[in-house]
Amino acid sequence: MTTMPEAAAPGAAPKNDDVLVEVKDLQMYFPVSSGILFQRTVANVKAVDGVSFTVKRGETLGLVGESGCGKTTTGRCILQLYKPTGGQVIFDGKDLTKMNTKQMRGMRREMQVIFQDPYSSLNPRMTAGNIIGEPLIVHGLVKSKEEYREKVADLLQNVGLNPYMADRFPHEFSGGQRQRIGVARALSVSPSFIVADEPVSALDVSIQAQIINLLEELQEQFNLTYLFIAHDLSVVRHISDRVGVMYLGHMVEMAERNEIYRNPVHPYTKALLSAVPIPDPVLDAQRERVLLTGEVPSPLNPPSGCVFHPRCPAANDSCSQTLPELREVEPDHHAACLLATGY
Repeated sequence: MTTMPEAAAPGAAPKNDDVLVEVKDLQMYFPVSSGILFQRTVANVKAVDGVSFTVKRGETLGLVGESGCGKTTTGRCILQLYKPTGGQVIFDGKDLTKMNTKQMRGMRREMQVIFQDPYSSLNPRMTAGNIIGEPLIVHGLVKSKEEYREKVADLLQNVGLNPYMADRFPHEFSGGQRQRIGVARALSVSPSFIVADEPVSALDVSIQAQIINLLEELQEQFNLTYLFIAHDLSVVRHISDRVGVMYLGHMVEMAERNEIYRNPVHPYTKALLSAVPIPDPVLDAQRERVLLTGEVPSPLNPPSGCVFHPRCPAANDSCSQTLPELREVEPDHHAACLLATGY
C-alpha cells in the first residue's frame, strides 16, 4: 500500500534545509500620484526591480551599493515591512508574500531588524529595560515580573551592557551603547534571521569594530543568520561570508567575499573597490583606478538595457538594448554584465 505525500500548506514552497531565505524576482515599486481630489498613478519609482538571491542558514550575506540602490528596501520587503509589488520571499519554506497580517504576526519572532540610526530607533520615553523587554510581553514569552527582569538582565549582559543600566533612558547612553540596546531588542525573541540595516554607519570607526565583533560573537552563540546591509566595503568584507552588489534596484554581482575582492567582474564592483582606501601608500599608488562619470540615474525613469551602461567605461551599443541576467561566470561567482558573461 502506497502512502500519499502530505499536501503542502498554503504558501509553502519546496524546502531546502541549507537555505533559510530565498528571494525570487523581488520587485518593489512606489507609485507617484498626481492630482488633488482624484489622484491617479502617473509613474512608479522602481526601488527594487527583479532581485533574486538566497541566504543560507548560519551565514552572513553582505549587501552593498550606493545610497538609493535599493538595499534597505530589499531588507524591508523580506521582513514584509513593505508589501512587495511582485516576486516571492520564501522564509524557511514558507512564502511570506502570500501570508495575511495574522499569519505574519506569528512569523515576526523568527525575523528581526537592527536599524541604522541608534538615536531615532529607540523610544526616548521608554527605559532601556522596557525597550528590550517589550517584545517579550508582546509575544507572551515571560510569565512573571521576575522572569521578565531576569531575561532583560541576561540580554543586556549578552550585548556587553550592565544590568543596572536597564532603568536608564536612551539619552543617557552613547551611540554605541544605544546600538547595543537595539541589538538586544532584536535578540529578545530568539530569532533565527536578522536584517542589520547599516548598523554601524552612524558610529565612530572604533565603535564600529566593537559592534561588528559583537554581532559575530552573537551569531556563533545563537546560530543566527544575517543579511548585513552596508555601503562600507571594508566592513562588509570583515563580517560577510558572501557579498551581493546592488545598483539601481538590480543585483549586478554576487560571490564569496574574498573572491569578489580578489576578482571583481562587474565594472560597478571594480569602481566601488577602487574607491576603498588602502593604508599602504605604495600599493595605493599602484592599483587601477576606475572613475565613474555622471550621476546615478533616477529609479523613476531607469535607463533601458543594462541600468549601469550610462556610467560604464566599457559599455557598447548592445548594453543599452539588452538587460543582462545574473549568470555564473565562475563557480559560485555570478555577475549581470553582457561583456563579462559573453552574451
